Amino acid sequence: MDAVTQYANQVVAKEMVAGKWVQLACERHLRDLDRQDTEDDFPYLFDESRAERVFSFFRFCKHTKGKLAGSPIDLDPFQKFILGSIFGWVHHESGLRRYRKAYIQLARKNAKSTILSGVGLYMLMADGEAGAEIYATATKSDQARIIYGDSKVMVNRSRDLSKRLNAQESVIRDPRSNSVFRPLSKDTKTLDGLNPYLGIIDEYHAHPTSEMYDVLVSGMGQRAQPLLFIITTAGFNIHSPCYTEYEYCTKIMESTLDNDQYFVYIAEMDEDDDIGDERTWVKANPLLAQSEEGIAYLKAEYQVALDVPEKMRNFLTKNINKWVDMKENGYLSLSKWKDCSEEEPIDLTGRECYIGIDLSRKIDLTSIGFVFPLENGRFVVRSHSFLPEDTLRQKRHTDKVPYDLWVRDQWIAATDGSVVDYRYIMKYIQDQVITHGWKVLEVCFDPYNATHFAQEMEAEGYTVLEIRQGYQTLSEPTKDFRELVLSKKIIHDNNPVLTWAISNAVTRQDHNENIMLDKDKSTNRIDPIAALLNAHVRARLRTEGPSIYEGRGLLTL
Repeated sequence: MDAVTQYANQVVAKEMVAGKWVQLACERHLRDLDRQDTEDDFPYLFDESRAERVFSFFRFCKHTKGKLAGSPIDLDPFQKFILGSIFGWVHHESGLRRYRKAYIQLARKNAKSTILSGVGLYMLMADGEAGAEIYATATKSDQARIIYGDSKVMVNRSRDLSKRLNAQESVIRDPRSNSVFRPLSKDTKTLDGLNPYLGIIDEYHAHPTSEMYDVLVSGMGQRAQPLLFIITTAGFNIHSPCYTEYEYCTKIMESTLDNDQYFVYIAEMDEDDDIGDERTWVKANPLLAQSEEGIAYLKAEYQVALDVPEKMRNFLTKNINKWVDMKENGYLSLSKWKDCSEEEPIDLTGRECYIGIDLSRKIDLTSIGFVFPLENGRFVVRSHSFLPEDTLRQKRHTDKVPYDLWVRDQWIAATDGSVVDYRYIMKYIQDQVITHGWKVLEVCFDPYNATHFAQEMEAEGYTVLEIRQGYQTLSEPTKDFRELVLSKKIIHDNNPVLTWAISNAVTRQDHNENIMLDKDKSTNRIDPIAALLNAHVRARLRTEGPSIYEGRGLLTL
C-alpha cells in the first residue's frame, strides 16, 4: 500500500491520534480513491508513482538546522501524506496535477520550512516545467528570505543538487530548464510581470492584507499546473485574510463547499480537548510531539502560559495551533467573552449592585459599570457610556467605530454640548435605581476628574469609594475578572461598546507580574471595562465575607 493511503487508513481507523480536520482530509483521500473507480464525472486519479517521485527527491535534500543538520531528510508519514496528496493526484486525461492550491496549518517547530524548501527546489528543477518561476513570499524581505535561505543551504550541502543548481544571494537558477527561485516581499521594487509556477506564502497569519496572495494568483494564469502553497501557524486576528482562508478551507473539509482543486491539511487540537492533556498535543504537533524532547518543550511552554496568563495567547496559537481572537498582551479573548453572554434576559429587579465610574471630559468615553453578585460566585454585569453630542461625528471618524448606531440603540447616551455634563450621569444612575429597585452597595470611582461628582453622589446618600488607579489596587481584581470570564461566571448582555472596549484592552505588567489595563492605540477606548473593574474591586469581596466598610461616607481604597 502506498504511503499516502496507508497514513489515511491509520488515521481514519484511529490508529493515529489526529484532530478533526486531519481526519476529514484522510477521509477525503479514501473517498476520492473510491470515486476514481466508480464515478464517471470525477476526473482525477491517484498516481502512486508521482507521489513516490517527490519522496525520492527529498532524499537528495539535507536538514539545515538543529541536531539533524547535514543529514538526509527522511519524510515523516504526515509529510508524505501532504506531499504525496499534492503531487500524486492528477487529472486522468491530461496528467496535470489536480491541486492548484494547498493550505497547511501546523504548530511551530513541525518542520514547515523543511517542507517548503524541498517543494521549492523540486518544482524548480524536477517537475518538468520550463522557465519555472518559484517565489517564497512574505510581507518583509527578511522574512521572505527565511525559506529561500533554507533552500539555498540545501543546495550547497547536497553534491547532487549543487551540480545542477546555481545558488546565489538572491536567486537560485536551474540553467537546464531556465528556471529561477527568488524571495519576494511587499517591499520588492515591482510586483508586476510575474509568472509564478509555485508561490509559497509562509506564515500567512502575519499578513495584514491579501496583497501577496493576490499578486501570486493573478500571475499564474499562463501556467498549466501552478501551485499556491500556503503554510502557517494559527494567529490571533480573525479579521485577517489568513483566517478568512482558514474558514474557507474548513468548509471544504466539511463538504459545505466544493473545491476539488484545493488541498487542505489543518493540524489543530479539537474544541473539546483539554489543552493540558499532553496526549492530545500531537494533533497540532504531528512531528514535535513524537519525541521526548518535543513533549518536554511543550510542557515547559504550557507551564509558562499557566504561570503568566499573558503568555497563553502565544501557547494557544503557536503550540496548540488554535485561532484566538486576542491581540498581543490582550486582556481577554473575545470568543471567551462571547461564551459568557446570557441566553435569556436576567431579571435583576431588586438586586444588590456595585457601581463603577470612569469619568472623562472630551477625549474618552464616560462609562458606568454595574456589577450584580449572584449565587455560586457568579456576577451579572451591565454597562452604559456617554459621549458629548458636539464631538460625536468627529470621534466616529477618528475612532472608526459606529458611535451613531450605538447612540441609536441606546448603548451610549449623547449629552448636550462639547463636554460630558456629569449631571447626566447622576440622573441616569438614579433613574436606573428607581426603575429597577436596585440596592446600590457602593459607588466606586476613578478619582481623576471625579472629586465633585463623588461629593454629589455622597450627598444623595450613596456610599462612595475612591479606587486608586495602580497595580496594588487593580491587579488582583483585573486577574480575577478574567478568571471569572474563563470559567463562565460573568454574565453579560452583549453590549457592543463594552465588547469593543475589551477588544482594545491590553495588559501592562510590572516586574512582580502585577497587571493593569491599557490601550495599544490612542483612538482605542477602554473606559467601559475600566468602569466595570472599578466596581469589581469591591464586588469580588462579596464572596469573601461582608465588607469592612460599613455605613455611609466617602472612602478610599
